[in-house]
Amino acid sequence: MFRHDMSEFHGLLPRADGTFRGDRLRTAFSEPDWVPYLLTSGDSPAGFAFVRGLTGPTRVLNSFFVVRGARRTGIGLRAVREITARHPGPWSVAFQDANSAAVRFWRRVATEIADDAWTEERRAVPGRPEAPPDVWISFHARAATHD
Repeated sequence: MFRHDMSEFHGLLPRADGTFRGDRLRTAFSEPDWVPYLLTSGDSPAGFAFVRGLTGPTRVLNSFFVVRGARRTGIGLRAVREITARHPGPWSVAFQDANSAAVRFWRRVATEIADDAWTEERRAVPGRPEAPPDVWISFHARAATHD
């Protein structure tokens, strides 16, 4: 579903068997510097997040997806808050300018987590000179506090 949603912005089509590539999924579950998160709503899966760079200087929210039926319920913002608090420090998230919902969401997330202490920049997509640049938002997340 994630790749299907993103195909709108990247012009990608599924393979002949109807599936999209799954390398990030395999990597998120097999590489030591990555961690996958399943987002749930009650007993139902509602999305996922893949984090990379756990031991590096900056954690990257490599993939983030909420199913359409759960969007605009607060699940995405809650998930990002919890995930970034589990891995405090510098964070970066990429998205596309053409995805207006993502633009609004990630700017809101950055403001909620870091107030006005976040940056936004456009970077070329590695290996895809024809693609429009990705937008990268960077911020610093604090550790979760326990009362």
